[in-house]
Amino acid sequence: MELSEKFGVLIVDDEPNIRSGLAKGLAAEADTIDTAADADEALLKFEAGKHPLVVVDVRLNCNMTGLELLKKIVQLRPHTAVIVITAHGTVETAVDAMRAGAFDFILKPVDLHLVRQQVRKARQHYELQQENLALRTRLADSGEMSNIIAGGTAMEDIFRQVRQVAATEATVMIHGESGTGKELIARALHDLSDRSGGPFIAVNLGALPETLLESELFGHEKGSFSGATRQKPGCFEQAVGGTLFLDEVTEMSAKSQVDLLSVLDTDDFTRVGGEERLISDARIISATNRSVLELIEEGSFREDLYYRLNVIPIELPPLRSRREDIPLLVEHFLEFFCTRHKRPTKRVSPEAIQILAAAAWPGNVRQLRNVVERLVITCAGDMIQASELPAELRKLTRENVRMPNSLAEAMDECEKATIQLALEACNLHRENTAKALGISVRTLHYKMGRYGLH
Repeated sequence: MELSEKFGVLIVDDEPNIRSGLAKGLAAEADTIDTAADADEALLKFEAGKHPLVVVDVRLNCNMTGLELLKKIVQLRPHTAVIVITAHGTVETAVDAMRAGAFDFILKPVDLHLVRQQVRKARQHYELQQENLALRTRLADSGEMSNIIAGGTAMEDIFRQVRQVAATEATVMIHGESGTGKELIARALHDLSDRSGGPFIAVNLGALPETLLESELFGHEKGSFSGATRQKPGCFEQAVGGTLFLDEVTEMSAKSQVDLLSVLDTDDFTRVGGEERLISDARIISATNRSVLELIEEGSFREDLYYRLNVIPIELPPLRSRREDIPLLVEHFLEFFCTRHKRPTKRVSPEAIQILAAAAWPGNVRQLRNVVERLVITCAGDMIQASELPAELRKLTRENVRMPNSLAEAMDECEKATIQLALEACNLHRENTAKALGISVRTLHYKMGRYGLH
């Protein structure tokens, strides 16, 4: 899709008066409107044209019901929004429609004002999809951070900072909770730097015992200790001309901190058991998921080392502060894992997306990735339902979320809950809350008034 593509609506109903009435009433909400009297005509027009939104009656005087047509439409183009209209509304029919992937469900007699509202919401959703796709395409085409999936303002600020810093030789410390993608940012800094042609060496300092850490970082000479049967270059030596990424840097022992500080001060080092001074020519990027200032205060991390590493700090937001990215991340992981595990293409129902977007995600993007992989493997159908989500996520909905009457109401409740969480996380500071949500302060004030938040 290109942002310049028009927003087309296809109206499917076997009653001519309803078709023409809806086409006339929705003329101002769409760029183009097509109509069809039955499922066969609808499929021909749908396949031939571009209709991000389809409005369909459940009962059609043909060999296919509106729900069957809905299922075919989402199979052909999974991101199509479908509004289902019926004069025979029951809870079961509504549930079936939503599970099949309907955007919303409206009862006859048709309230044209309500239909217009839902069409506007569908158009906003479509335009957001286009913006996200355009962003991903732009980043991929330019080679900039194409491995990072994001569409909201919070990560755009990070991208901007990475572009500014990448071309320099300054040391960078990436701060963020576990699972937020710190290594991806480190790789982006490397890929956009003048050192991109050199190696990118990553080492998890928290995963190595102190007895092995010195050898891992600086290498060792043959015979320098029991088991050292050959000379081995360390990470500093391997990263010459490139980037050395020190993950979980705050887990280093006191001695290892002194050794690292010495290299940063002198730009040279020796292998364990050796005497030759080797030049350190690697850009240093470090990362931590802990509060370094608290560690300094308690005496477990050197203040002078912190200032050497933290020349340029980059703060990665947790997933709960960038909820607008969750649908895009889910879509990306679905595509990735369906391909990896050779599964047919799957979609996530609107109800399930609501639960995923409202979850706390203490493990951040890594946790979401693992959940989506599990769903791809364990869910048999093409549509992942809310009932198939992990129990801990479904529990959130049962205990804290009243089941809505429509998808529009569900989206409002999700937005309200998200704003409440952000306000609490930012101690009711409105400017910080707006920044965390990726919206303006004015928009935040409007939404708080709308939802009765103070």
